[in-house]
Amino acid sequence: MIQLKNIERSYKTGAGQTWVLRRVNLEIKEGDFLTIMGPSGAGKSSLLNVLALLDDQWLGEYWFREEAAHRMNRRQRADLAKRNIGMVFQSYHLLDDLTVAENIDLPLSYKDMPRAQRQGLVADTLDRFSIVGKKDLFPSQLSGGQQQLVGVARAVIHKPALLLADEPTGNLHSSQAKEIMELFKELNQQGTTIVQVTHSEVNASYGSRVIELRDGWMTADSSNPNLGVEVTAS
Repeated sequence: MIQLKNIERSYKTGAGQTWVLRRVNLEIKEGDFLTIMGPSGAGKSSLLNVLALLDDQWLGEYWFREEAAHRMNRRQRADLAKRNIGMVFQSYHLLDDLTVAENIDLPLSYKDMPRAQRQGLVADTLDRFSIVGKKDLFPSQLSGGQQQLVGVARAVIHKPALLLADEPTGNLHSSQAKEIMELFKELNQQGTTIVQVTHSEVNASYGSRVIELRDGWMTADSSNPNLGVEVTAS
């Protein structure tokens, strides 16, 4: 599905350049459930932002199903993301002035879709996530777990091929976190490719593959036991 070749990202600082990603080579296959781990400042969120096409200041090659994102302009990348990618944020990122139903409908508003069809999809999604009774409430009227459920519902309503999650259970208590991770597992079994950033070994256990970042370098990949040896030797 995705192939990254020599991805690098840096920021200009008073002292010069600070690198947050260094020569990242990564292949993500259809149906993967990939976890990105590493200490704070390792480059995890930076890599997720590259994958989400939210950041366009990186160097290297990014192939999405044989489409060359690195050759696209900003508008083309945004279109590619809207068609294929769903994003779940730790801080929910719901719009405060929209109801639950309106927040969930938001990704569909970018599509050329009849209103009745959109309403049907929203109704089905509300039912699937057991939040029909919350549809007319605003985010401020929901608990953290409920807001995160709405965030996941919004991310998956347009059936994205790729779901990206940045510390999706970081603000939730254990039972809510388990509910979200069980949902991710179900989505993955249904064919959605998932990439999550997490510090949680429990959350990582739901996935099928783990990569580790340190100081911007990819230092380990559970699907490639020799990676760490190669990095150390180089």
